[in-house]
Amino acid sequence: MDELIEQVTRAIAALPGIPASSPLPRVVPAPSDTPIAGLIDHTLLRPEATPARIEALCDEAARYRFASVCVNPAYVPLCAGLLRSTPVAVCTVIGFPLGATTTRTKVFEATQAIGNGARELDMVINPGWLKAGDYGAVAEDLHAVIEAAHARQVLVKVIIETALLTDSEKVAACALAARVGADFVKTSTGFLGGGASVADVALMRRVVGPAVGVKASGGIRTLADAQALIAAGADRIGTSSGVAIVQAAEGAA
Repeated sequence: MDELIEQVTRAIAALPGIPASSPLPRVVPAPSDTPIAGLIDHTLLRPEATPARIEALCDEAARYRFASVCVNPAYVPLCAGLLRSTPVAVCTVIGFPLGATTTRTKVFEATQAIGNGARELDMVINPGWLKAGDYGAVAEDLHAVIEAAHARQVLVKVIIETALLTDSEKVAACALAARVGADFVKTSTGFLGGGASVADVALMRRVVGPAVGVKASGGIRTLADAQALIAAGADRIGTSSGVAIVQAAEGAA
């Protein structure tokens, strides 16, 4: 695996015309010293989610002091208003869940979400372009959204959708995301099966190193799931089971 990572990352680094920038400075909590709630993006992305359920999500996030709530763009203004006086960030999704909207559409979606109060964006890579080896198109797509977000001091997490990719493609996706300035790479949307695995998180961490975050998302339902992924290198956990995970952690303390 080390040889694969070296080969692919070297090839990405040598590509001409790939925009390069740095991620925003982030405070990276040490998982061993941070309550697990501070590593969780409390997530509700189901299409049938009602405003009342989003309000409950925000109440839970404020009560347990989660890192963020992660919601669909239509609910960003509601969450921003409810969480304004708390340290909980509002996160939303861009190009979700397929990643196949145009770059211009993704940039518009991102800037509108930021204007509505989003402080973190989880953007879906275009997996078709990646699998076709069109790394220039992938890089331009990512970079356009990242530049728009960073100009407004907003973090970007790139969802690479591991369930669709070979190991070589996972390495390429992470190397591209890191090169164009992503703040995190993220395992999956949770909508296409597969979810987060310890092996994928460990691979992603080896590719991006310590400067870029790794978010594990998809199928994380228990404290044991979360702890295993954190041990593998995740510094953010996306889950709809955050309350149960925190309660289990408190019970085990």
